[in-house]
Amino acid sequence: MVSAARIRVILRRVPILILAVAVLAVSTAAAFHTPAVAQEEQRRGWSLRDLLFPRRYERVEPPREIQRARPPKAKARKSRAAPRRPAEPTTPIVEKAPDARTVLVVGDFMASGLAEGLDIAFAESTSVRIVARSNGSSGFVRDDFYNWPEEIKSLIETEKPAAVIVMMGSNDRQQMRVNDEREQPRSEAWTKEYERRTEAFGKAIASAKVPYLWVGMPAFKAPKMTSDMLAFNDIYRSAAETHGGEFVDIWDGFVDEDGAFVTSGPDINGQPVRLRTDDGIYVSKAGKRKLAFYAEKPLLKILGITAPTGTAAAYAPAGAPVEAPAAPIAVDRTVPMLLGDPALDGGSELLGAAPPAKADRNLPGEKLIVEGKASDASPGRADDFSWPPRPQSAAAAATEATTAISP
Repeated sequence: MVSAARIRVILRRVPILILAVAVLAVSTAAAFHTPAVAQEEQRRGWSLRDLLFPRRYERVEPPREIQRARPPKAKARKSRAAPRRPAEPTTPIVEKAPDARTVLVVGDFMASGLAEGLDIAFAESTSVRIVARSNGSSGFVRDDFYNWPEEIKSLIETEKPAAVIVMMGSNDRQQMRVNDEREQPRSEAWTKEYERRTEAFGKAIASAKVPYLWVGMPAFKAPKMTSDMLAFNDIYRSAAETHGGEFVDIWDGFVDEDGAFVTSGPDINGQPVRLRTDDGIYVSKAGKRKLAFYAEKPLLKILGITAPTGTAAAYAPAGAPVEAPAAPIAVDRTVPMLLGDPALDGGSELLGAAPPAKADRNLPGEKLIVEGKASDASPGRADDFSWPPRPQSAAAAATEATTAISP
């Protein structure tokens, strides 16, 4: 038999044994504790029963790292840019005739653009050939780089042109050496020397006995440059007209109604287009054609070519006689009526021609108009303000009683 002392010792150790079993159970539960179980316990709370007798839960494997699915490739977005304007149709240049007359275009880079415009203008003509002999960096100031009064003579002898077109000056806004001194642009000495060089250039063309056009400069984006071009154009006009040339003023075609520079404006057909480039110096394709438009009419006159209005230009072959314009067609028009011919309306004289007949000055109307005197009001009338009231005549009273409306 177990003694009482032994039983007491065993009973004393039971709490320790129970505590040891509980610790072992908690450790075992912690070993198999999963994140999902922890979340579930956190959700429903904790109790002593869970510590002594942990519940069995289905083991949940932690989810494997899932590779994020890439979003599908976005479809290429359609360009939302504004639809491109259709390209301008190129004008085919026909083959020129062997005896085609030559038009020599000389000057700086502006003259090169003018020549391109003239090529388009005369693209369908077999009798006119445009020859450009421009030097983009040249002018009248740097004669050490390119001396135009001397070079123009050899160019005319080589090309034998029927007409010469000049356009230059955009490179001349720089110092010029005069008598071994550097003069500032548009100073007094600079202007005198510049006028002398343009006069020499015009005289060189005139000595070759070739008709020529001098096309003026347009406005530019820089206001100071625009001001200088206005002054240059006056010099060019004087040089051209002094030596038998014709000055072609294009200024209004490249400014607005206030005279200011414009990048865009109407083309030769009146449609709004871009005439100049972003730098405000060079001209676009439409601008080159507009330059040629100003020079085209006087050039046709020099070459003896007619261009009927509203139709394509009909260019005559080289050496062909110029036909005289046809006689005007007789048009039957109704003769306008003359104010001095009263017979057209059946009368014998105009209104007011005869003095009016004398009117009786005693009539009430004449007294009112001429003398300003109104006639006396009839007794009992609304405008009769006499006091005491005057008695009405028997006839007036009878008329009033007859016309009165009875109730």
